Amino acid sequence: MAAEPDELSTLSGLDKEVDGAELAALRRRPLWSRWAWTTAGIVALAAGVIGVVMPVMPTTPFLLLATACFLRGSERMHRWMLTNRWFGDYLRRYREGRGIPVRTKIGAVAFLWAGIGVSATFFVESWLVRVVMFVVAVAVSVHIAMIGRRR
Repeated sequence: MAAEPDELSTLSGLDKEVDGAELAALRRRPLWSRWAWTTAGIVALAAGVIGVVMPVMPTTPFLLLATACFLRGSERMHRWMLTNRWFGDYLRRYREGRGIPVRTKIGAVAFLWAGIGVSATFFVESWLVRVVMFVVAVAVSVHIAMIGRRR
């Protein structure tokens, strides 16, 4: 079954609520397709969760990808992503174009630098790898700082 044009216009599926027509379209998908999308969503969600504790691995793109996959594969999992107590609010704020609270930004950058610092000091011997880690940490810190601030 070919993808509908409006489905291709959004990557994350976060820019709109799932309405009756979209649920009907989801249910018309072949079972194997829904399973494939749901499996891809679970893998992306797992990568996003790993990204929470691994400083160099991004979290947000994987959570957005998981949400998009669940939008196409599982109504229940999509709803769970948007109402989850750990990251549901984060995804909803992203969907609505609101920023990230300053406290969250400070925590994310502090956790990033702590993880990079411990890794570079105790586990990495190569100076080249340490420099790459430092550059990644600076880039991620700048990215976090540039995300809109929620008031």
